[in-house]
Amino acid sequence: MFPNRRTGGTLLAATLTLGLAGFVAPPTASAATCSYVSSGTRPTLRYGDTGSAVKQAQCLSNIWNGIPKLTVDGNFGAGTRTKIKWIQGCHGLTKDGVIGAGTWDVLYHPVGDCYDPYPPS
Repeated sequence: MFPNRRTGGTLLAATLTLGLAGFVAPPTASAATCSYVSSGTRPTLRYGDTGSAVKQAQCLSNIWNGIPKLTVDGNFGAGTRTKIKWIQGCHGLTKDGVIGAGTWDVLYHPVGDCYDPYPPS
């Protein structure tokens, strides 16, 4: 009887730990999730651009929980620019809406949750 209590307590602790860990950090995207271009393809993108690299950026930006999802259409429009500015602000980057090397890095490797208001000011 006591071994079952120990096992039950261990399972409860593991469940709580895993549950909290999943809440703290957003999920990460993988090549299988967003595979419009290779992860090494990182051109500078801005408002008005179109194509597969824009689709990749839109897909990667959609990993953020609780934030409006972008339509992955390959058109870098106002919605994409707003979302990119928000992600940039969350990571201490200049909020210019241009996807350069630093923004690509955080799209592929997000760190923690962001508590900045959306849309950004």
